Amino acid sequence: MRTAFEAWAQRDGHIVRRREDKPEEYLIFETQRRWVIWQAALTHGKTAGKTAKAAGDKAAVSARGAARSPDISSDEAAVRNKVLNEVLDAFTDLDGAAGMEGILKVIQSLKKKQKALADDKNEA
Repeated sequence: MRTAFEAWAQRDGHIVRRREDKPEEYLIFETQRRWVIWQAALTHGKTAGKTAKAAGDKAAVSARGAARSPDISSDEAAVRNKVLNEVLDAFTDLDGAAGMEGILKVIQSLKKKQKALADDKNEA
């Protein structure tokens, strides 16, 4: 997953050098921020894919979605677009000065929303 992120980030012009004291973190704050967002989007996408399967939908979203072949079904494309739009909307509302705390808050709200949706489907 990190290799795919770094390839994408480099194509987008970001520096992907990691910190020497903490190799799991990137040296540049903006790259670290995008890494956290990337992970949140993939995690959110996995959960949406499981929910869609549980509902009898044929769509599935996986962490390898970016590396998969472009010939996907329209159901899968719809789920991917829905997930991407949810994540983008959540991060668009984020104040730029909030930093990593704001990103973590958005991630937590996405997790709560997904859990609430899963609980509602389980009750039905």
